[in-house]
Amino acid sequence: MGLLSNRICKESLKPGDHIYSWRTAYIYAHHGIYVGNDTVIHFTRRGQEVGTGTVLDILLVSSGPARSQLHCPTCTPQEEGNGVFSSCLNCFLAGGILYRFEYAVSPSIFIAKARGGTCTLQPADPDDLVVHRAKYLLENGFGCYNVFNKNCEDFAIYCKTGLLVLDQLTIGHSGQAISIIGGPLSAVLSAPMRLVTTNIYGMAATMVGLYCASRYAADISMRRDAVKISVEDLTARLATGLLQVIEPQLLAAPAH
Repeated sequence: MGLLSNRICKESLKPGDHIYSWRTAYIYAHHGIYVGNDTVIHFTRRGQEVGTGTVLDILLVSSGPARSQLHCPTCTPQEEGNGVFSSCLNCFLAGGILYRFEYAVSPSIFIAKARGGTCTLQPADPDDLVVHRAKYLLENGFGCYNVFNKNCEDFAIYCKTGLLVLDQLTIGHSGQAISIIGGPLSAVLSAPMRLVTTNIYGMAATMVGLYCASRYAADISMRRDAVKISVEDLTARLATGLLQVIEPQLLAAPAH
């Protein structure tokens, strides 16, 4: 993997890897955990991949994997399950390119990868623990999908680190959510610069700086509301209703 791309070949995969594949026009990526034997465990909304959760999903054609009339023996049937699904690697990629999410990157590498949802400053836990969490959640669920607060990237990051953001009032836990929100937000926050200077380069530098700062502050390793929680405790809280996320109907991508 290089500085600008996390692309890898299938031969380099190992159980416990956090992988992803970009969808339509590189607008969003779908994330999962590779558990070996050509199998990926990933989190979706009622069996359907969800895009950005914004108007972009209306303007662009959905890139979710087309439903085949033939049942894939490796993949969980879409009408079954609890949002966490097991798929073969080919079905997970849906014709896309394979990338591996990077952990324990340096701050300079993190900032250099301008697109969120590709790396984190947080170190990963041992691979056997990562696989255990993914398989346990496959059997017991990960709660209700929320495109901004608990999505496929959050699922994969939890499996890799055991960290979960429990503050349900904040927006943009995942790197790609911050990319979607951070760009427009930095533009709004940099608008007052027009009162100080009309230099377009100065305003652009301010906007980029604010965007990078928002990504850095929102990384799972920097958040004070991120809690280390065992997968058994997590599913117990979900079962008793002590941990819930309500799916935002207005922001949810339309089903395809």
